[in-house]
Amino acid sequence: MTTEPARRGRRRIGVASALVPVVAVQSVATLVFVWDIVAGVFGLRAEPIAWETRELIEMGAAIGLVIGVVLGAALLVATLRRNHRIEGQLRRASTAFAELLDERFGEWGLTPSERDVAWFTLKGFSLAEIAKLRQTSEGTVKAQSNAIYRKAGVGGRTQLLSLFLDDLMSEPGAAAPPRGEGRRAG
Repeated sequence: MTTEPARRGRRRIGVASALVPVVAVQSVATLVFVWDIVAGVFGLRAEPIAWETRELIEMGAAIGLVIGVVLGAALLVATLRRNHRIEGQLRRASTAFAELLDERFGEWGLTPSERDVAWFTLKGFSLAEIAKLRQTSEGTVKAQSNAIYRKAGVGGRTQLLSLFLDDLMSEPGAAAPPRGEGRRAG
């Protein structure tokens, strides 16, 4: 059974290994044209190259550049598709997280004010920042935070976040740990 991180790692390696030939082909083709110009300007060629050989070299370099452009465009399209897919997954995960928060907040019986404070807490805002955003006193926010922790059965903001991370990381259909069990510090 292959894990998702292992598949992502192989995809990254696949994209990197696909870029190597693109860069190599374009570099060689570029060097051919640059060398031709430099050699002509500074007279570095002892004797002229036969026109047939010169044409073959230039055609090979031009074909190399075209191949590089085609491969680069194919990689760009693949990368854009991958980014679009990942953005969709991120939107779905964000929606699922918001739904999970609302579900838990409802289970815990949080008031609308406590829900706001819980959202800001999970986003990492300090008590002072939450108070400023909600235009209330820091003491009120602290009391609401304590009510949230009590209702959630946790000892603080880190354990509150841990509840949601546990839910998100658990396998679908797997039983989540009971609320508050093993979560209180000391």
